[in-house]
Amino acid sequence: MMIILPQLRVAALVFIGAMMASSAFAQSWPTKPVRLAVPFAAGGATDVIARSLAQKLGEIWKQSVVVDNRPGAGGGVAASLVAKSPADGHTMILVGGSQLTVNPHIYRQLPYSPSDFTIIANIARGPKVIAVGSAVPAQTLKDLVALARSRPGQLNFGSAGNGTQVHMAGEAFADAARIDIKHVPYKGEAPALNDLMGGQVQIVVGNIAAVSPFVNAGRIKALAITDKSRSPMLPEVPTATEAGVPGLEDISAWFALLVPAGTPADIVRKIRADTVKALQDNELKAGLMSQGMRAGGEDASQMKAIIAAESQKWARIVKLKQLSAD
Repeated sequence: MMIILPQLRVAALVFIGAMMASSAFAQSWPTKPVRLAVPFAAGGATDVIARSLAQKLGEIWKQSVVVDNRPGAGGGVAASLVAKSPADGHTMILVGGSQLTVNPHIYRQLPYSPSDFTIIANIARGPKVIAVGSAVPAQTLKDLVALARSRPGQLNFGSAGNGTQVHMAGEAFADAARIDIKHVPYKGEAPALNDLMGGQVQIVVGNIAAVSPFVNAGRIKALAITDKSRSPMLPEVPTATEAGVPGLEDISAWFALLVPAGTPADIVRKIRADTVKALQDNELKAGLMSQGMRAGGEDASQMKAIIAAESQKWARIVKLKQLSAD
């Protein structure tokens, strides 16, 4: 015992010293500008939310948070980049749910794994809007369903890319309405909406934050939202169930903040605490509400349960539709 106790004291002192050093490092973090990767083009919902979050985190950290748009491969380009980045907290990514719940089912060679990341928190959640171009001869969702059934395989729906939330929402709509519509993937939601306005595609089941400005400007028509109740942002637009297509109430978009796996626990806790603080900011919450979104805040354990449930749901759609993205 007389020999072991001094060794234990030394080990304890070393452990305490390491913990204090780690805590001190976390307190001084970030030591340089933080990069927030966005897997889609500028102007889409993910980009809009990321820029609002980046501004608030930058204010809290007194350090620049730079939004880095890296579209492509259904979010795989940005996710792969972040997964391979140093795990020091200075590189983060704001993902749409599909990157964790759909891509593992739809890509045979995914350039990343969900296990490559540590979940910080859910940032925002909001419904999708079933929208059509102004030239499409449909004023209601029933009109659109009837039109699609009369022209099977001839109507196109645009998305933010293969396997994205916007893509899968379109597939879920087609499944619920029992219609045959053709998918056209883009590198982001904004270019898909541009082509919706231009008439190159007829339908987009898009995020309310990205769709509503064009609806309010009269450039596209909103036929329904995928939620249990109407949105204050588009109060005249019925839910899909009200409009005659039930089964889409839980087809919402969510956006989670992640860092590379292996990021020190103290830094993860600091990012998480500061993210929750940012989400409680009245200006940020008002900004999200103005885009039809609700501030999130769900922690890693809650998000893991959501991801597991949604992964099972989307696996069924992928198998039913025989979807692949390689």
